[in-house]
Amino acid sequence: MGGVWPLPPVPALLSALGVRRQRPLGRGREAGGTPPCAGRSVGRSRSRVSRPGRGAAAVLHGAGPLPHSGTRAMEALRESVLHLALQMSTYKRATLDEEDLVDSLSEGDAYPNGLQVNFHSPGSGQRCWAARTQVEKRLVVLVALLAAGLVACLAALGIQYQTRSPSVCLSEACVSVTSSILSSMDPTVDPCQDFFSYACGGWIKANPVPDGHSRWGTFSNLWEHNQAIIKHLLENSTASVSEAEKKAQVYYRACMNETTIEELRAKPLMELIERLGGWNITGPWAKDNFQDTLQVVTAHYRTSPFFSVYVSADSKNSNSNVIQVLTGYLNYMVQLGKLLGGGDEDAIRPQMQQILDFETALANITIPQEKRRDEELIYHKVTAAELQTLAPAINWLPFLNTIFYPVEINESEPIVVYDKEYLEQVSTLINNTDKCLLNNYMIWNLVRKSSSFLDQRFQDADEKFMEVMYGTKKTCLPRWKFCVSDTENNLGFALGPMFVKATFAEDSKSIATEIILEIKKAFEESLSTLKWMDEETRKSAKEKADAIYNMIGYPNFIMDPKELDKVFNDYTAVPDLYFENAMRFFNFSWRVTADQLRKAPNRDQWSMTPPMVNAYYSPTKNEIVFPAGILQAPFYTRSSPKALNFGGIGVVVGHELTHAFDDQGREYDKDGNLRPWWKNSSVEAFKRQTECMVEQYSNYSVNGEPVNGRHTLGENIADNGGLKAAYRAYQNWVKKNGAEQMLPTLGLTNNQLFFLGFAQVWCSVRTPESSHEGLITDPHSPSRFRVIGSLSNSKEFSEHFRCPSGSPMNPPHKCEVWFVTLGFRRLWNHWTRPGLPSISTPGLNQDMLVARWMDSPLRDAFSQGML
Repeated sequence: MGGVWPLPPVPALLSALGVRRQRPLGRGREAGGTPPCAGRSVGRSRSRVSRPGRGAAAVLHGAGPLPHSGTRAMEALRESVLHLALQMSTYKRATLDEEDLVDSLSEGDAYPNGLQVNFHSPGSGQRCWAARTQVEKRLVVLVALLAAGLVACLAALGIQYQTRSPSVCLSEACVSVTSSILSSMDPTVDPCQDFFSYACGGWIKANPVPDGHSRWGTFSNLWEHNQAIIKHLLENSTASVSEAEKKAQVYYRACMNETTIEELRAKPLMELIERLGGWNITGPWAKDNFQDTLQVVTAHYRTSPFFSVYVSADSKNSNSNVIQVLTGYLNYMVQLGKLLGGGDEDAIRPQMQQILDFETALANITIPQEKRRDEELIYHKVTAAELQTLAPAINWLPFLNTIFYPVEINESEPIVVYDKEYLEQVSTLINNTDKCLLNNYMIWNLVRKSSSFLDQRFQDADEKFMEVMYGTKKTCLPRWKFCVSDTENNLGFALGPMFVKATFAEDSKSIATEIILEIKKAFEESLSTLKWMDEETRKSAKEKADAIYNMIGYPNFIMDPKELDKVFNDYTAVPDLYFENAMRFFNFSWRVTADQLRKAPNRDQWSMTPPMVNAYYSPTKNEIVFPAGILQAPFYTRSSPKALNFGGIGVVVGHELTHAFDDQGREYDKDGNLRPWWKNSSVEAFKRQTECMVEQYSNYSVNGEPVNGRHTLGENIADNGGLKAAYRAYQNWVKKNGAEQMLPTLGLTNNQLFFLGFAQVWCSVRTPESSHEGLITDPHSPSRFRVIGSLSNSKEFSEHFRCPSGSPMNPPHKCEVWFVTLGFRRLWNHWTRPGLPSISTPGLNQDMLVARWMDSPLRDAFSQGML
């Protein structure tokens, strides 16, 4: 089956120019040209290549905004049908980059203070005792009795102390973690006034945005650590690696061969443009070749001038694959025309301005992202024949048969169309636009995508644009970092086995699975406390939670050399020819995509590579995915307190799991099908609950610019739900295992440590330009408000930090969707009141009390306001 997704064409750049804000992506630059074309229009997109899954399967990445690290991936997988549709927001966390805490430090040993012991020869004690007077003997006996009593008292007090308060951990690992936490904090800030500054103030002061970056987070070091490992692996080949791994090494080495790249200069791209019939910016072009050019740039070079085509599971039938066509993500221009031989700037500029105008026109017919959050409303399934009537400017059957060759597409082919109005309007725009301008726009898309594979002049032009667009300061980053990122981006699964063997412990999957099960249990417990959900919907929601499929570390096929080689069998990398290797990969990746059209969706396909520091939820497969890159410090280490692990990877798991029930994920059932499985009463109640969060986050602002609470709603629901699920899971762990040791010096309980660990995940800095762009394009709230928003909705947080009611971190009204929380003080007062001897146990401390509460039959009564 197939589908069409109109994608938001105008990125932040056009927004900065005053054009209606859309979701931007990619990079561009102004340019000028030869004789200007007549007509008006818009365009450019940078499409992510597909990532092969098990066997010959692949997950396609539509064109989209890539984070500065170049690791952003698409996750939507829909059915075997043709799809023409708008791209929905992706269900995944933003890439986290930086600070490695404690990885595998030894626990260390505790030594008692030294005591000197004198040994006497046998019999000497007896002779001394006989020489004693009766008074001396009585005094010795008395001292001995007093000493024994003192020891007994101390022992009793020790037992009671252990019951009342956990001991302090003084191991090397605990001391190291404590040092890292303290260095990130600003203890002069009142945590009840601004917890983000309290948790991250020290880190922010010590970490200005580095040159070459527009943003920096606490775990940028983690990604850089992964990059260094990949570099070592790519540069040190062994005889035992698979053919696929060798191809990744050839690709990387060609990228590192700057001598050849500089010698070739713009020649590879100029020759490609000539083969495509020319570009009016740089020379003569073949007239009236719109259809042919569109087909070639789409199928062979993975560009998406007007929409992106990919195969995925149909939202309403997740058991089959469909083609989806996404709108081009528009960036605008860099003045690359001159570098490609377009003459002087005065001649190039008018034509580049026309391209920019055309991109603006496309942007203005793309619906805002917040209006695309309800996929049910914009989902339309049509046939190829009906698509031709809907958007006649494109000859759809020749187009689809060309890009999906050798698969045959006929007029009855089902196609899912998202936002029919966009396709109708873009068809009209194409018909009303001069053919020369259409060609200029399509070739511009190809130029923008492929210029990064050329010589340093193109890199310099890109950096200059990034400085204007994102505030990124020019820097001389090592070439290897660029080449590692590009190799991982395109051939991440091919190099995956090397990375996994070097970094991923064998038992990491089982450890991660245990944490996931704890989080699932906590989430399902919360379902029983929801008063706004009817019983039938509650039962179905629990079934969906039970059915969520866990993907941890890496897809199994990559560890089988024969299976891995089979996936990359049709891709060949040529030594020393970087541009050629990249173009070959784009062609190869599309062939892998086309091969999926007549196959059933494979649940074991991944849209993230093993080294990625990220995670995601796929609604059409009802699965949560955690690559190996995120399953390490600081998200999880064996030696860290469980409070930090649950506040780190536990919240990540809870976040992705909650996506299954956010404003978009809730529309999919347990089998990944888009259908109305909620009762209307619960749907309306859910919308009322979430409206609170829309209002809450819309009141936040960065540099005077407001957060879009509706656009960020799904991620805000996941942030809040993930925090509360992880907290509840941690309390369950304490209940089963007892209170753990506390970290030294901090003066924090382990419950307080949980919230601090969560907050320090999001310590980050951004340039003003990057912050502006993020508010327009990012479905996540800014880091500060991911912390403040979630914690201010947590009653447990307010109680543990004793924040006064009405303080900024403890507002009187809190937004709750999936978790009903209880005031801890209220709980403590109830459990310690007279008349409850079985609960109000002597020596019971607050951490133990909260854990015990999780199993209490009184919990539901509290949640319903009965107590």
